[in-house]
Amino acid sequence: MATLQEWWQGARPRTLPAAVAPVLVGSAAAAAADGFVAERAALALAVALALQVGVNYANDYSDGVRGTDADRVGPLRLVGSGAATPGQVRNAAVASFGVAAALGLVLVALTGQWWLLAVGGLAVVAAWGYTGGASPYGYRGLGEVAVFVFFGLVATVGTTYVQTLEVTTASVLGGVAVGSLATAILVVNNLRDIPTDRASGKRTLAVRLGDRWTRRLFLLLVALAYATTAAIAVYGYPRALLGWLSLPWAMQAVTPVERGATGQALIPALTNTGRAELWLAVGLSVGLVLG
Repeated sequence: MATLQEWWQGARPRTLPAAVAPVLVGSAAAAAADGFVAERAALALAVALALQVGVNYANDYSDGVRGTDADRVGPLRLVGSGAATPGQVRNAAVASFGVAAALGLVLVALTGQWWLLAVGGLAVVAAWGYTGGASPYGYRGLGEVAVFVFFGLVATVGTTYVQTLEVTTASVLGGVAVGSLATAILVVNNLRDIPTDRASGKRTLAVRLGDRWTRRLFLLLVALAYATTAAIAVYGYPRALLGWLSLPWAMQAVTPVERGATGQALIPALTNTGRAELWLAVGLSVGLVLG
């Protein structure tokens, strides 16, 4: 149990913000459109959490069996550390995706929009294909695109849609804001792992861009999140600027990246980016509801 707790401590800075932030903002956008439905919001949150936990297990399994975690400098991995067998971690991933699929089916049935099953299926395929399968797209520099799309736009807009059956401007812009910070978490994670990923043949976007441009991409994504929050305020929800109260965490994340931190010294940047995403989502959601 102790090793599982250690694994969760390492996964939590990515898991909770990535799952909770888009559902918060999507539900607030639904409320702003007078369409909030509590049970559908709760189901959307449960689906997002199950998917994110499944992603964590799937990545742990796939990276572990490929040997790319052998010299990992980041948080504990179950397979790479030998704390669990590959089969156990794979089964945990499958179980998590199964929970997400079952809850998603209930949510789709409530909306009557059966085409959403295809969206859910794509999300599960994308979650597994990041590091799994014969040609994982995360090893080809496409992981950041998938995170922005699925844990930004799709999760946020989808949460609004299952409640209102509409795609609203606030939900799209909110998806860009939280998606930018979700992507920034992956960017700083991969920045930390450039040396070991390069050595193991894992061609992430950070490996392809190199240290200098990866740091610039991180700063650009953080700036985009807050610029998009300002755009929501200008669009008609001025209290959306409450999301800017998360700036202290964002600045704590930016500082080590700007100063050239490497390895373990980048872990606080990862943690604080997650906090910035979560608290930006809280402030933005309050602003949308009040607006």
